[in-house]
Amino acid sequence: MILEHIGLKQINGPLIVLEGCTNAKYEEMVEIHLDSGEKRVGRICEISGDKVVIQVFEGTRGLSLENTSTRLTGKPMELGLSPEILGRVFDGLGRPIDGLGDIYPVKKENINGKPINPVSRVYPRNYINTGISSIDCLATLIRGQKLPIFSGSGMKHNELAVQIVKQASVSDGSDFAIVFAAMGVKNDVAEYFRKSFEQANVMQRVTMFLNLSNDPIIERIMTPRCALTAAEYLAYELGKNILVILTDMTSYAEAVREFSSSKGEIPGRKGYPGYMYSDLASLYERAGIIEGKSGSVTQIPILTMPNDDITHPIPDLTGYITEGQITLDRSMDTSGIYPPINVLPSLSRLMKDGIGKGYTREDHVQLSNQLFACYSKVQDAKSLAGVIGEDELSPADKLLLEFGKKFDQVFINQGYSANRSIEQTLDLGWDLLSMLPRESLDRISDDMLDKYYHGAHNEDSEAEK
Repeated sequence: MILEHIGLKQINGPLIVLEGCTNAKYEEMVEIHLDSGEKRVGRICEISGDKVVIQVFEGTRGLSLENTSTRLTGKPMELGLSPEILGRVFDGLGRPIDGLGDIYPVKKENINGKPINPVSRVYPRNYINTGISSIDCLATLIRGQKLPIFSGSGMKHNELAVQIVKQASVSDGSDFAIVFAAMGVKNDVAEYFRKSFEQANVMQRVTMFLNLSNDPIIERIMTPRCALTAAEYLAYELGKNILVILTDMTSYAEAVREFSSSKGEIPGRKGYPGYMYSDLASLYERAGIIEGKSGSVTQIPILTMPNDDITHPIPDLTGYITEGQITLDRSMDTSGIYPPINVLPSLSRLMKDGIGKGYTREDHVQLSNQLFACYSKVQDAKSLAGVIGEDELSPADKLLLEFGKKFDQVFINQGYSANRSIEQTLDLGWDLLSMLPRESLDRISDDMLDKYYHGAHNEDSEAEK
């Protein structure tokens, strides 16, 4: 039975308080009718006895304590779903904003999702090719994984997100689509995303959710949940492999902090609520592959670290929940390297089981290990050069510095439009390793070296034979 309540007990920022609600449910949607005839939407976020606290999506401006009519709908927030959501642009609450009319839903789903039974999860195996060498070779994105990008304010994470959307593909030719959610972005950034996808002719495989910086914070909290609900429908109902890109999770976390503060909750670290970990986990853990379903949901959350601080609560908690991270480096960004990915703190914890023979190429595992090892030695050589000067370095250390410069300029730095296949990326890695003496490559077996290494030192040893 739907009951209508006349009048409000209290108005506090985006929140209103009702009394005498005996059958209210947490997360239940409500309709709020103003004297002017305007209708707004809210959600119950707290229940205490017969008192309920409701967050109003459009804000509480113009509400009256005496005459406002509030109607409980008896159901949570739902998103209308249909195959036609591909190629469409929605606001943060899933309402079309592209001028193409309403969606005629085949079904409606609760945006809070359904928990995935851990027993029914399938271990992620196959990889997703992004066309970006530093990711595909050294921090491979595996289908069903959650792999965040840690960036900083003003860095090239928006460009990187667009490039991944344009270039990402799966190797087995199965249906592939992208759900893109932007939270708290400015109008020009939102327009940049839309125009980039349209100009690259990839819009037909993209579903976009855009929450602008001047939109209500309540909508910002709903945006990733709407996006993930759409992704789950496309993956588990329609059998597609879905890549979900969420940017910027820092804007989302700040909206949660602001909302928590308005409710009077006790703040935790840096003012974020104590349940921030479980709140982020409720989003990130919606990635995965379910047994018996042909589709998958893979996540790339993008977050800007305040003051480039990786120990800040948001990247810190995200790192606990997700399976690795891709870290962007400001010094590389200012030196003109794109994408400015610092490979040493970047890792993909699931890549070992989704690369190699049968997935990418037989040499991938050993090649990536050797590139990591050699690049870490480059940092040691740079530190030594800073103390004694580059001229005083040994020939081996000078060769390492030359390798490091070429690694940055040729392997990592590939520009906005370069789309490298996994074979091109791995061959480029061997070209770089072939600058170094064969005997220094201690992470690669002799069989692999015989097959792929083509340095001058190898030619000398062949001549001796």
